[in-house]
Amino acid sequence: MDDKRLYYGHTKEDPVTKKVLPKTDWQLLLDHLLIVAQLAEARAAKFGAGKLGRVVGLAHDLGKYSDEFQQRLERKSAKVDHATAGAKEVDERYGPVVGRALAYAVAGHHGGLPDGTKGTEKNLPGRLKKTDIPNYQAYIQELVLPKLAETDLSDIPRPKTKNMEAFSRAFFIRMLFSCLVDADYLDTESFMTPDRAAARAETVSLAILLMRLNVQLDKLGERSREQPSPINAARQDILANCVAMAQQAPGLFTLTVPTGGGKTYSSLAFGLNHAVKYDKDRVIYVIPYTSIIEQNAQVFREALEEVGAAEPVVLEHHSSFEYPDMSFEDWNPDEKAHRLASENWDAPVVVTTAVQFFESLFANRGSRCRKLHNMVNSVIILDEAQMMPVEFLKPCLWALAELVLNYGATVVLCTATQPAVKPLLPGGLTSIEIMPNPKELQQIFKRVTVEYAGAMTDEQVAAAMADKQQVLTIVNTRRHARLLFDRLQQQIPEGNYHLSARMCPAHRRQVLDTIREALKLGKPCRVVATQLIEAGVDVDFPVVYRAAAGLDSIAQAAGRCNREGRRHEGGRVIVFDPEKHGMPSKGRFQEVASIAKEAMRWAARNSEDVQSPEAIEFYFSEFFSEEEKYLDATGIIQSLDAGKKELAFPFTEIAEKFQLIDSATFPVVVPWDTRAEELMAEAEYHPLPASRARSLQPYVVQIYQHELAALEKTRAIKLVGGILLFVTDRSFYDDCFGLKDAGEVNAPQGVWIF
Repeated sequence: MDDKRLYYGHTKEDPVTKKVLPKTDWQLLLDHLLIVAQLAEARAAKFGAGKLGRVVGLAHDLGKYSDEFQQRLERKSAKVDHATAGAKEVDERYGPVVGRALAYAVAGHHGGLPDGTKGTEKNLPGRLKKTDIPNYQAYIQELVLPKLAETDLSDIPRPKTKNMEAFSRAFFIRMLFSCLVDADYLDTESFMTPDRAAARAETVSLAILLMRLNVQLDKLGERSREQPSPINAARQDILANCVAMAQQAPGLFTLTVPTGGGKTYSSLAFGLNHAVKYDKDRVIYVIPYTSIIEQNAQVFREALEEVGAAEPVVLEHHSSFEYPDMSFEDWNPDEKAHRLASENWDAPVVVTTAVQFFESLFANRGSRCRKLHNMVNSVIILDEAQMMPVEFLKPCLWALAELVLNYGATVVLCTATQPAVKPLLPGGLTSIEIMPNPKELQQIFKRVTVEYAGAMTDEQVAAAMADKQQVLTIVNTRRHARLLFDRLQQQIPEGNYHLSARMCPAHRRQVLDTIREALKLGKPCRVVATQLIEAGVDVDFPVVYRAAAGLDSIAQAAGRCNREGRRHEGGRVIVFDPEKHGMPSKGRFQEVASIAKEAMRWAARNSEDVQSPEAIEFYFSEFFSEEEKYLDATGIIQSLDAGKKELAFPFTEIAEKFQLIDSATFPVVVPWDTRAEELMAEAEYHPLPASRARSLQPYVVQIYQHELAALEKTRAIKLVGGILLFVTDRSFYDDCFGLKDAGEVNAPQGVWIF
């Protein structure tokens, strides 16, 4: 009698010689399928789809049972499509609805979720019709795909309303896909690179993190009591309300706290208390700006991490932490746990950007979707929630609603200017305000008056600034900031500072330290900045000029004025219409600024402060009404609805459309100071330059493609290690303005970037 044939899932190489080891060291295919099924089942069980997770885990590699694939492992055959076999099997076995949903996940587990529309044979319908796939039926000798009973489907997420039917089903498919690809990655990693799997550190419980946070909050509270003031008392009340409201049942919350109200600590306190109370898995903190994510993550680390501890507690994940591809052995040892956790957000506290968070929710690639299942049963806090992208606001809100209604998440929209999104929420979802008295809070934190000055030329703004000892002007474009600064220098040459994202973080940090010291000592301090200074930067000016913008931006500008309320006469925020070059040409910026002016007029007519909750609600209601046709500008929800009957969802197309940043940027390292030059030299001569990427982050400036091309044309840039871009000519970096603008290297002008 012949020995039973063995089928393999993965080969294994000698780590030194890189030669393929004997078959006795290979992974049996059945072992791989059973482990992936177990892992996928555990992940999908969190949203009632455990049995379906098991099915996709068992089916995803059925195509490896073909002779052709087994020969491929022995290097005797060309590449074999092994994913289509399992997709065909589940589609035929489990029917047009459940089977089709499973088929998406299985078919896409390597190349990404395919489009479900008819068309090319790369799309799911084309792949399911393929007749030339290798015979994989040998699988029936080793495993049985389970039958699905009604009880196996009784707890899966379902659309809450008819109009959400397509969106909910597509969302479910993407979640199931996330469970499968993460399970597949983890088992493959465990077998192929066990040292890498072992580096996935155990995390600390949320209950322990809450105890650590409480110790930090007690210290802060003691400091507040030592310096009694109405604002410090209000901050303590805000914190107490957040802790008390954390006992409320999971759902959608709003946290409306004026700028300077301590919402960073208070919202984290809500998140951790709520997570411990309701056994949530993690807290995810979503921040709109990369420029402030590092400082928030540092605040959380100081509160939650023990000095010298190895366990990853606060995972910081954004574009600056996109790690280069390289062998695990070459990774920086200090980054291994962080890097591995960033792949699937397996950490108790995740700090990320809105771009990373929302684009992942609409992605189709496995590498981007691995983390999605870890949003299930989590607390998601959106800081500066008014910054959700207008063109994608509707799909963003629908995704948040899905997470709350069907995936056990609690979402907190945290801001000083709460967007009036109630009419836009689907599924009958309503929000609960954490603060009992937003209007009273606004009165307590009222430290400024907002005035509208009408049109002002650069000459007039510069003259007004020169007339004041300490003043901040915030403009909308880098070009305007530079032109206005030059005018100011002509008026009065001393005590002037410039800030924009054209300066690397280390440079900006140094200038901000100088600004804070000048403010503290009462020295002349006149600052021209782009809106990056509105993003959580702690500065305190008596007067702020703000170029016309949305009311939310004006409120953020007000947060840099009389911040601590120490000026009894109050602070002044003066809104002005700039010259033409001061208004971005891209987007609908002019329209948004007009709505803000209308809100200021409404506030004056109704004897309301322009920062009152009523004025903010008026502004956003007008804004959403005016911009209604742009709230899903690329038609994502409509494209899902079009394929509702046959589950023909265009996943690939949606992933391509859902890009929050419409122009790709490239990080370039600038030789700002001697430390930057030392690190650049170290990276250039290091055998693995990419491993030094993280240490170079303080010296990175993001530029557009045309700017990169212009620098390349002048040979002022060098590619190091195949991934790092170094500006090699120091003359291209200005000690006041940062990296010289595109126009100075013969490229187009007028790019608007924070």
